[in-house]
Amino acid sequence: MNAAEIRVEVAPELALFVPHARRTGTHPLAVDAVSTLGHVIESLGVPLTEVGALVVDGREVPAAHIPADGESVAVRAVRRPQEVPGAPLRFLLDVHLGTLARRLRLLGVDTAYESTDIGDPALSARSAAEKRVLLSRDRGLLRRRELWAGAYVYSTSPDEQLHDVLDRFTPELRPWTRCTACNGLLRKATKEEVADQLKGGTQKSYDVFAQCTECGRAYWKGAHHQQLEAIVERALAEFA
Repeated sequence: MNAAEIRVEVAPELALFVPHARRTGTHPLAVDAVSTLGHVIESLGVPLTEVGALVVDGREVPAAHIPADGESVAVRAVRRPQEVPGAPLRFLLDVHLGTLARRLRLLGVDTAYESTDIGDPALSARSAAEKRVLLSRDRGLLRRRELWAGAYVYSTSPDEQLHDVLDRFTPELRPWTRCTACNGLLRKATKEEVADQLKGGTQKSYDVFAQCTECGRAYWKGAHHQQLEAIVERALAEFA
């Protein structure tokens, strides 16, 4: 079988995924005339979840395209905002993104989260079964074929992570409607209904409460409310 060579240029937004020598400009790459272009791009380190278009000699092609000798390939990043057709927009986060999960829930975004490491096969299977966009910093996990949809989380900073997800997917924001612990919906509750969860000072100082319809956790405007309010206000100011 004769080897072929193509030339590949990766979008600047995707440069962190490829070897340093390939991060700018166009570079040659040997291909076997059998593997799909999607497989070739993933072999460079770029998860297909991050690829918006594959352009070969000026025309857009699917990931199943078999690259031929002499072709020039431009790997483009996903367009923002990114549409996710086929189901209501909702997310699944892996074990390393607990803070991001709580902040998305704070904003009313349907966000499932595994607080223990259930393994890549189980996570990708849940993504497919529940039609959830899997968010992760694990590139290998995002390459699993059974995923329904996925996205790489580029930063380690919770503030930057939240901004990136909201900018990329623009989910509908409905703050203060979900439980940050379990993702269940909240309802208004009386002090009597949540009395067993209140300490003396809280019982005397607060009169407005909410309770999760799933796990029963009670919520009120406690000591950390100002910090949470600031997160909500920033998100609404930019993405509402």
